[in-house]
Amino acid sequence: MTQTTPVRVRDLRHDDPEDAAAAAETRRAALPFMLVTPELLAWEAEHSPAEAHYRLLVAELDGAVVGTARTGLFFDSPEPGKAYCNLYVHPDATGRGAGSALLAAAEGHLAGLGARSVYTWALDDGHSVAWAGRRGYEPRRKARFLRLDLAVLPPETAPPAGIELRTVADFAADPRPLYELDAAVSLDEPGEVEREPIPYEDWLAAHWERPGLDRDLSVVAVDGGTPVAFSLARTDGRGRYMSAMTGALRDWRGRGLARLVKNRSLHLAREAGCVEAFTGNDAGNGPMLAVNRWFGYGPAADEWHCVRELG
Repeated sequence: MTQTTPVRVRDLRHDDPEDAAAAAETRRAALPFMLVTPELLAWEAEHSPAEAHYRLLVAELDGAVVGTARTGLFFDSPEPGKAYCNLYVHPDATGRGAGSALLAAAEGHLAGLGARSVYTWALDDGHSVAWAGRRGYEPRRKARFLRLDLAVLPPETAPPAGIELRTVADFAADPRPLYELDAAVSLDEPGEVEREPIPYEDWLAAHWERPGLDRDLSVVAVDGGTPVAFSLARTDGRGRYMSAMTGALRDWRGRGLARLVKNRSLHLAREAGCVEAFTGNDAGNGPMLAVNRWFGYGPAADEWHCVRELG
């Protein structure tokens, strides 16, 4: 009789660099279109807002990390009881129970917090959506990962009259104007879960101080001293760049500012040694998808946002 090795699920040891490195490598193998570093995983586990009840779970087989799960509450949703569980299993370890064990542990954690709806992402890879479906998760909304080779970029153009381009690093002494811009632009970001702006102090902790945010490569369009458009960049020290958010205030849309700030950010990234760029868009976000097609982004993968009602 063949004996199956049991899966061990535990919390990430955020004060153990080797544990964080193993978890990061597993997640990178499972989802190579997202940027992740050991420093980011350790920081998320230690500094996420208390209201999120965030946990980073790790699955082990034969003493090796083979999967992780990010789970917690959408504390910034106006509708209580919404939660998330995002699973990542190393491709070499699929089919051995790590994903099921992580999901069971995460759902138990969330049920204990009173969660009613649990959202997860499933790659449209021919089996992940079906795997989630067998566990009660219904696909709701599609999103797309895109990739760009930074060797070829459109030429930069001069800003419109009255518009000045700065970097996020220029706002280090007082980032509140960027918080206000981010809060306004995020209200129009399409998605399955409605979100509300978080308080400034929470934004500082969750976004401004987040490892990987590259302030020197993130670009802001300023009109008369007021930030009106931005493109935030994340990097991983491996030559990879990820667009975190690109957008403009409603009254400044239709002027090409989103394209302008993102183009400048991509050029800065190439100058800094980055070789490839990734981004993710909701499939219904036509304007941003059109901007990214203009840059030359090509498809990397699709995924579905799925939900299960815990009842």
